[in-house]
Amino acid sequence: MTTRTTITLGLIGLAAVLASAYWAVTRGPADGATISATNKSSAATPAFGGGRKLLYYRNPMGLPDQSATPKTDAMGMAYVPVYADEETGGSAVRVDTAKLQKLGVRTEMATVRPLTQTLRIVGTLQPDERRQSTISPKFEGWITQLFVSTTGAVVRRGQPLLEVYSPDLVSAQQDYRIAVRALNALSEVDSAARTNMQALVQSSLERLSNWDIADSDLVGLRAGESPRRSLVLRAPRDGIVTEKMARIGLRFMPGDALYQITDLSSVWLIGSVFEQDLALVRVGESVTASVVAYPGKIFRGKVAFISPVLQPETRTAQVRVELANAAGLLKPAMYGSVELVTGSSAPRLTVPESAVLDTGTRQLLLVDRGGGQFEPRTVEIGIHADGYTEILSGLAEHDTVVVNGNFLIDAESNLRAAIGGLGAHVHGAKPAAPEANGPTPAPASDAHSQHSEH
Repeated sequence: MTTRTTITLGLIGLAAVLASAYWAVTRGPADGATISATNKSSAATPAFGGGRKLLYYRNPMGLPDQSATPKTDAMGMAYVPVYADEETGGSAVRVDTAKLQKLGVRTEMATVRPLTQTLRIVGTLQPDERRQSTISPKFEGWITQLFVSTTGAVVRRGQPLLEVYSPDLVSAQQDYRIAVRALNALSEVDSAARTNMQALVQSSLERLSNWDIADSDLVGLRAGESPRRSLVLRAPRDGIVTEKMARIGLRFMPGDALYQITDLSSVWLIGSVFEQDLALVRVGESVTASVVAYPGKIFRGKVAFISPVLQPETRTAQVRVELANAAGLLKPAMYGSVELVTGSSAPRLTVPESAVLDTGTRQLLLVDRGGGQFEPRTVEIGIHADGYTEILSGLAEHDTVVVNGNFLIDAESNLRAAIGGLGAHVHGAKPAAPEANGPTPAPASDAHSQHSEH
């Protein structure tokens, strides 16, 4: 054999040895192979020389899947080691205190307090529809004079607004005078004839009154004066002239509107309340209101009406609030907001709203047991108000709960597995023990429950 051949064979042998060594290092134990005694003993010996006893590896997503050896799940995430000083038993979980400080976990005690809620309704101011009057004559005529000639003028009840001429008014006055003369001529006739004529006189006056002619304008006619060519129409209420269609010389027909008078001593605020807040609003409840025009000024009122119809586009219902406006500061079309304080002054056990973890099927709190141990506890909640949630059952006063960092504790611990254990404990089931040779498959119903909750 030549020297060249010997060298070639030597290189081939060296390459084979290196390939075998590389395969042994990278390949590791075959899938499904029996774990060696060395690997078995490593699970019960201190890890990394830190003096901590390694128990097993848990699923990183909190599924009921444990392993005695390092592995990854279907998404390539490494299983998380669980040490003896982290195993608390039951449904509690443990997080290293150093990690708690880094995560900014904050706790607070459950306390008993009165729980009230402030509901804010935003809307616009509108006139009170019951305090509006329209000056609309019931006869045909012409306007001869205006006593109130501008929109926005303040008027009082009985104040002259305009003077009108109408042939019908003149004719009605003449009919009255004729009836009075006939009554006087029948002074010596039987009582039946006089009674009939008195009824005719009275009907003549009522005809004028029905046309909204004031009694004060008929004093002269009753005293025997000649019929007046024009008569005065007066304001039926106190208020402000919000519309004026009357002009000197204008001919009007029966039913034509000449003035609109609105009393603004009380106004409405029309706002919208969302569907979920309707139960908090009751007719007759006192409210406080504010407007942009007068910062810091408070107006008092009450809820007068809640619409029986819901707006399908916005899922809201209109609410009408009556506000006193004796000083006249509130004006129609202003934007305003109403604050309605609801709830009860009776003491209730409460925790901050951020403490509640809602899985969709139940509500949980993380109760701090000290030393980095947290117990997930199922509770029944009541109303929400002022940033707090009422706890109806499952928690006692002065229990300390996590109010900040709940989800970070979930990420740093086997909280989901503990919650699963909590559910099993509630239903009387026993959690399965970890197997040394691989994961413990969860029943289909349990796995489905875990995914539905998280």
